[in-house]
This record gives sequence, structure tokens and C-alpha cells, in this order.
Amino acid sequence: MSVMRAMVLDRPKTALAMRERSVPQPAPGELLIEIAACGVCRTDLHVVDGELPEPKLPIVPGHEIVGRVAVLGPGVTGFTLGERVGVPWLGATCGVCPYCRSGRENLCDAPKFTGYTRDGGYATHTIADARFCFPLPENLDAAEAAPLLCAGLIGWRSYRMAGEGTALGLYGFGAAAHILAQVAVWQGRCVYAFTRAGDRASQNFARSLGAVWAGSSEDLPPQLLDAVIIFAPVGALVPAALAAVKKGGRVVCGGIHMSDIPSFPYRLLWEERQIVSVANLTRADAREFLAIAPQAGIRMQVTRYPLGDANRALADLRAGRFEGAAVLIP
Repeated sequence: MSVMRAMVLDRPKTALAMRERSVPQPAPGELLIEIAACGVCRTDLHVVDGELPEPKLPIVPGHEIVGRVAVLGPGVTGFTLGERVGVPWLGATCGVCPYCRSGRENLCDAPKFTGYTRDGGYATHTIADARFCFPLPENLDAAEAAPLLCAGLIGWRSYRMAGEGTALGLYGFGAAAHILAQVAVWQGRCVYAFTRAGDRASQNFARSLGAVWAGSSEDLPPQLLDAVIIFAPVGALVPAALAAVKKGGRVVCGGIHMSDIPSFPYRLLWEERQIVSVANLTRADAREFLAIAPQAGIRMQVTRYPLGDANRALADLRAGRFEGAAVLIP
């Protein structure tokens, strides 16, 4: 019987362990995917660090998966053996709850999430629901394509929710921000990048991608902004962002987890400023963004790690030791 390798989380706040398993076979409606690359996302840190409740344990993390179809499950159509596909965070939905029926499957009452409630991509193989897999072009490097599956997709949902204003702030210049900054510049917007205090490397990186200003998240930008997206999981950035937006401006919280938001004076919210959150993604988001990404000419900055170095990749992400995104290569 063929064997696969996987980095497994047995319980939160512990290191992942390399395990050998039998390669699973897909059930009806599923694909077996041989993985070429899997991005390392901050959400993976939230799972590993125990900040997201009730993961399936043991769990194989990872939800920015690029691979090829190895086996078609019974009844699967629309895919061929060997085809390159991507697997995102949203792994399945019920299809029958009021949210699914109204085109808001990102809010499904009974969803499954890749790398959280079903095994993900820190492995050589994975099983995925074929309805939630997306064809990917052959001309894109697998490692560079991987971050598009979450940093790109959920970042795109956050970006659209920020509205049509021309002055956009991005707090936390990591994987998602470095993708969305390029889209914003391509669309003619002015990007303002906010990083950790003293993080000159990230600020220079933001400028190299077209940001008109880059500074500390503790600073006010040189002008008030139309909207801000917060990718850093730091609740204290919400009042700071409100202070940075114009009347009628919007603050979008783009992460799945954030530390508590401190109290702040009502005057920061007054004058029709808004705070909104983004939850997950829809398949329509994915189709839309994956069509736009090549038009925008997005250049991915990735740091590659062998699969067995997943713990080091997570530690480097936690400490901010690289620019752009980390990607595991099985």
C-alpha cells in the first residue's frame, strides 16, 4: 500500500510531528491530490497556538494547497487526472442553510475548513471536496501560486469590502497585504503600508511594491484614508485605524482571529465611520480573484521550506523573519 507523509498537530501549543500514513482514497465527490506546495498562513498559527476553538485532532494544518489530481472519486466530473488544482480554506458547505441558499456560503452554518476541521496540505497528499477545488494555470510556479489560495482569496474579499476609495491603508504587511497592494496599485489606488515599529525591511518591501507611504502602525499617515484593511491580529489597531480614516471611512478586519479590541472614544467612530469583519470566502470570490490575479501581474515573494521544516516555517512567520509568504514544498 502506498504511503504518504504529513506534519500532524496532536494537540494545540505543541510542535507538529512528521507521520507516515496510508494514502487515503477519495469518497464520492472527492479528489485525491498529490501536493506540490502548501502556503503557511497566519491562520495555521492560530490553529497550532490554540487560538481557534475545537479543531479536529489530530489535524494536518494547511489550506493554501497547490497540487495535481491523483485519483478522481466516484461521480466527480469537470477534472482530469494530472490536472493542477488549488484547495482553499473553505473546504465544504452544507448547501441548504439560509446563508448557502442566499449566496453567502462563507457564513454557512455547517462548514468544513481545510487544515482545521478536515486535514490540509502540510503533507504529500490530501483529500478535498471537488466542488471546492479550482483549476490553476500551468505557467505559475506552484510555490508562488500557493499563497493566492488564502492570502489572495480572503485578502480579495477584504479588499472588495473596503470599497472604491483611492487611499487604502494596509496594517500588517505580510502575505495578504503584499498581494493586495499590487492589485490596488494596478487599479490606480494609493497604498499606505503600516508595519511593526522599526520594521524598515517591511516598509522598504512595501515601497518596492508601489506603496506611496510606509511607516509604523503607531503613526498617522500623511493624509486621512478612505479605508483600511487590518491583516495583523492585533485588536489595538482598530482604534488606530479609525483615527486614520476619513469621515465615512471603513475599517475592515481581515483575519479569522484578533486579540481583544480595547475601548476607545465614540468620537473615533462618529461621522459614519464603520468597522466590519470578513469571514472566510465564497467560491465566487475565488473565481473572480483567480481571473484578476494574472491581469494584475502579481509578483509573489515566497520563502520555501521543506515539509519537515514546517515548525521552523511557523516560528519564522510568528517572528516576522521573512517578507511575503512562506511555502512548504513536499
